[in-house]
Amino acid sequence: MHISILGTGYVGLVTGACFAEFGLNVTCMDVDPARIEKLERGEVPFYEPGLAELVVKGHKAGRLTFSTDLHKAVDTALVILIAVGTPSRPDGSVDMSSIDEVARSIGSRMTDYKVVVTKSTVPIGTAGRVRDLIRASQPTPVNFDVASNPEFLREGSAVEDFMRPDRVILGVDNEQTAAIMKDLYRPLYLIETPFVITNFSTAEMIKYASNVFLATKISFINEVANLCELMDANVQTVAKAMGLDKRIGAKFLHAGPGYGGSCFGKDTAALMHIGKQAGYEMQLATTTNRVNAQQRARMVDKIRATVNGLQGKTFALLGVSFKPNTDDLRDSPALMIAEHLLKEGCTVRAYDPEGLEGARNTLAGLVGCDDAYDAMKGAHAVVLATEWNQFRNLDMDRMKSLLRTPVMIDLRNVYDPGRAAEYGFHYVSVGRASVGVNPYATT
Repeated sequence: MHISILGTGYVGLVTGACFAEFGLNVTCMDVDPARIEKLERGEVPFYEPGLAELVVKGHKAGRLTFSTDLHKAVDTALVILIAVGTPSRPDGSVDMSSIDEVARSIGSRMTDYKVVVTKSTVPIGTAGRVRDLIRASQPTPVNFDVASNPEFLREGSAVEDFMRPDRVILGVDNEQTAAIMKDLYRPLYLIETPFVITNFSTAEMIKYASNVFLATKISFINEVANLCELMDANVQTVAKAMGLDKRIGAKFLHAGPGYGGSCFGKDTAALMHIGKQAGYEMQLATTTNRVNAQQRARMVDKIRATVNGLQGKTFALLGVSFKPNTDDLRDSPALMIAEHLLKEGCTVRAYDPEGLEGARNTLAGLVGCDDAYDAMKGAHAVVLATEWNQFRNLDMDRMKSLLRTPVMIDLRNVYDPGRAAEYGFHYVSVGRASVGVNPYATT
């Protein structure tokens, strides 16, 4: 089977490379010729573990090709997957202009039967919208079907998520489309992946409901963490005990500076807007969004209180990407914290294994450093903002020799407070009691 992916961003490229690994013939099409040229050379435009190897492997085998020619992508494929961007507007609604443009272009070129699939995260009703736009753009009526196949790819583990997903969601309206879509994912039957076959609206709703629920878990545990700090309780122990209850589960119960990235914030805002348009206020989603924004501000307040004022202070910031194993800076709590520190007259010396170059281009005044220890030179405190593995076992004696004062503000609760105190650090975390003597405490 030959398929085409329209859009070579995060979702499109991962999807294309993984389907090629499944043995399908895949054309990844994008309107950006520079991006296509890089992909043909095996250069992936963003960091995702394991993806570059799959792209090179698929391209070398001839199963994965790249093109700027939309007509070719439409003509050669039985299944066309739309994976273009759907950014948020200021009111939380989804900008559908790229989806609409692609749908019209597919319709204007279609000469034989196709299945047109939305992979992008889109509002409820998009499958019908795409069908209507294609039909209206056809010079001569041609039979086709549409489907909704939302993605659930976590940045930093997207290849594994595609190859071994928790479930595959197929929104269809007839058995023929369902059979074609199931054929795409045939290798997953060998590992007994659950398939949920439903209608368009339900498939589209599943994506929003899933992401907003996970965002709600994060905001909930952050609220619990804030209360733990006031009540001499340990949020990590609370979260561990909660997670042992199979009805709750342990995932996404890690207190910190809040969620970021390209999905949770956007999808929460979109669900709020969808509810408003339908005449129903999504109160939990609204609160989740508000708590997340407040949590970031609390982290800045925590840093300010620890060092007794920000003006003129220097901080070593470990991590700028929104999570480890990605260079994605979109809606990154770490980057937002850095921005606030800079605005309040601080020097921020930052290091991130993958996201540093983008951060320096985004934030004027941010000092990029060679590694974590370089960032600590002369700093009043070290702020651990993204839990990359290489930050989990730092040499604390070396840290003390580089820092102006032994103060560590761990916004990801990576370190054991007792161990930090043994090394002479004043250690501050989220939802746990601070330990050690604070050199900035006033008497």
